[in-house]
Amino acid sequence: MKGYIHSTESCGTVDGPGIRFVVFFQGCPMRCAYCHNPDTWQPNVGEMMSVDEILDMYNSKKEFYKNGGITCTGGEPMMQMDFLIELFERCKKEGIHTCLDTSGIMFSENEETLKKVDRMLAVTDLVMLDIKHIDPEEHIKLTQQPNDRILAFAKYIDKKGIDIWIRHVVVPTITQNDKYLYQLGEFLAQLKHLKALDVLPYHTMGIPKYKNLGMEYPLKGIEALSKEDAIKARDVVLKGMKDALNRHD
Repeated sequence: MKGYIHSTESCGTVDGPGIRFVVFFQGCPMRCAYCHNPDTWQPNVGEMMSVDEILDMYNSKKEFYKNGGITCTGGEPMMQMDFLIELFERCKKEGIHTCLDTSGIMFSENEETLKKVDRMLAVTDLVMLDIKHIDPEEHIKLTQQPNDRILAFAKYIDKKGIDIWIRHVVVPTITQNDKYLYQLGEFLAQLKHLKALDVLPYHTMGIPKYKNLGMEYPLKGIEALSKEDAIKARDVVLKGMKDALNRHD
């Protein structure tokens, strides 16, 4: 089996624990206004690679990743679920730590999908889950997709006992909102296997890529968020978590 791969990165330092080999899958149904990889959106294009080819690249620098592993990101890796499963099953046979960086948008509770999700999670050590917006209507405005499946996926992987690393981008005028940040914290308080929370400042580094692709940048005019404001936003999320946990004690 082969998968459509956009690119690989041999020295990922923000894609899970340790130094990691990062595989960028091609194809994504989300249209996040701040996406800095719009060239990964289109499915069924890019370089077709086999599991053997990916693992050969990993193993050529195996010692380099002794405290890391492989991270699959995108795009949206779960769009190519069968290939993702085959890759992660091989990784586990070789003792490689596996991390899935996903939006969770492909999750569904129908029987056929759940069988594949369960098989995937059986060989997944960590899920890095991007929650774009906690409010359902605002999520659709921001990504052109609803967030119900994403939040359901978060609860599902937590129920399965998988370690979760949440990431949330704070965008001025969109997600830089104490009400929504607090609500996100209340939601995260439900997750017993939450291991890390990254509240990330919105940046404008994707603008040149849009220009090169001949695309209009959706958030034109919105300034990048400072690290200080990202820290303040994280504090609001943590307060929402703390208050929710105290209510349930």
